[in-house]
Amino acid sequence: MKPFLRLAALTTLALSGVGAQAEIVIGASFSITGPAAALGIAPRNTIQLFPTEIAGEKVRYVVLDDATDPTAAARNAHRLVTEEKVDLIIGSTASPPAIAIAQVASESQTVQLAAAPIDLPEERGQWTYRLPQSISLMAQGTIEHMKKSGAKTFGFLGYSDAYGESWLREMTRYGNEAGLKLVSVERFGRADASVTAQALKVLAPNPDAMLVVASGSGAVMPQKALVDRNYKGRIYQTFSAVAPDLLRMGGKDVEGTLGLSGPAVGADQLPDSHPSKPVALDFVRLYEAKFGAGSYNQFAANIWGAKLLLDKAIPVALKQARPGTVEFRQALKKAIENTGEVVVPQGVLKYSASDHYGYDHRARFVLRARNGVWVAAD
Repeated sequence: MKPFLRLAALTTLALSGVGAQAEIVIGASFSITGPAAALGIAPRNTIQLFPTEIAGEKVRYVVLDDATDPTAAARNAHRLVTEEKVDLIIGSTASPPAIAIAQVASESQTVQLAAAPIDLPEERGQWTYRLPQSISLMAQGTIEHMKKSGAKTFGFLGYSDAYGESWLREMTRYGNEAGLKLVSVERFGRADASVTAQALKVLAPNPDAMLVVASGSGAVMPQKALVDRNYKGRIYQTFSAVAPDLLRMGGKDVEGTLGLSGPAVGADQLPDSHPSKPVALDFVRLYEAKFGAGSYNQFAANIWGAKLLLDKAIPVALKQARPGTVEFRQALKKAIENTGEVVVPQGVLKYSASDHYGYDHRARFVLRARNGVWVAAD
């Protein structure tokens, strides 16, 4: 039996028991292996910190690996819905598989807490809520920081998938509004072994700033390609790359890199007035106590945000219906949209029927790589 399936089976046995009463079933599909494995491991770990009971009801968790593959993610989602009879799905941690899960969530009318910032047509996104900040919110902040730093032009070197295209669209829009000119665009695949040719082309107009759109350890290669070409301008990474993996694997090549992130990455550096500071610090202590110092990242923090949201929404839904029913899934959806503000490690969530991201400016924080750690940039 594969390790991730064994984990799911053991979790099921440990939490369900023989002759268990009606239970809440939470399914998860994360990219634990494949190109985006760096995004899925910490969220899988975080599920182990979730409660075994909510509002007097037992909770069973089923955690699967989609291997960063949309087809596998869709298969996982179908299994979770049809075989495991889940009440909601968390995942995936990479955009392409998260989009595949959203299709199943929409068809089955099952709440999805997507762990990636995905764009969906309105008719397909009614049952999907995002745990990370929107790309629009983070792109706006990135452009603001570029302009504040004196940049007048910028280049784009990013993934040739939904995540990359969303960033390109939003950076172009906010750049135009701010008077910053996008002078070069180059793309690459998540599994590409080299981006040397793209780096040469994207740097040809000598942009004042560069945005690298990649995730986890996958962001090291394009960053190094720019540094190897002796680029001296400011390099920005997206929030999917602002994690310990980039610093550990990038070494001197990432020194000075800037990135907008959720507050949890620099929780100890937040001002005391920030509402997320105590929640984020509590999460960091809890996670590191089990998995080791420096082992948490913002992907884990996003999943802990789901736990804090469900702590409030599930008891409300239980007053309307029993788990395992269509009525409960509908009640859970309504509860999520009407819970109001929920302080989580990454900011303050406030979902509604029209806003399935829920974050405002309190969910972004500018960081800089310095001496192997992320520090507040401003």
